[in-house]
Amino acid sequence: MGRVPFKNFSIWRGRLPHWRADDVCYYVTFNHRRELDDAERKLLFKELIRPEKRKWDLLILCVLPTATELIFTVRAGLQGTPLELADIVEPAKRRAGRKIIHNTGERFPPFFAESFDRIIRDEAELAERREAILCSSVASELVEDPADYETLWVAQG
Repeated sequence: MGRVPFKNFSIWRGRLPHWRADDVCYYVTFNHRRELDDAERKLLFKELIRPEKRKWDLLILCVLPTATELIFTVRAGLQGTPLELADIVEPAKRRAGRKIIHNTGERFPPFFAESFDRIIRDEAELAERREAILCSSVASELVEDPADYETLWVAQG
């Protein structure tokens, strides 16, 4: 496979390297410090769905007890430049974290601050990652059919 040229490519580093480019599809995942119960998963799910069609176009989202995974493309901001994905994911995590802390009295949110993200390189990788996310609730033995998993969202079409 040849090198894929990315438009406006850049790299920044927190604890992990983060690649950014225009007009790409991203895979993002983050682990939870502890297992989330049903209500906490639904709360995080709701916060991650909230920016849909305003800040990003989600292809798939799944909030499992121990981790969250999503695939999306970032929309353009007011100036026409793509929004920074961390400015979408992290505020959603913070809002959910604050609500969970309020409900449980914990000192810290139940998920880690930094997310792992990667640019999806091609259609084969997109299909592979999408299928893995789609089947993750079954693989985790939470349901027998992904359609029965409440915190799984898949774009239609």
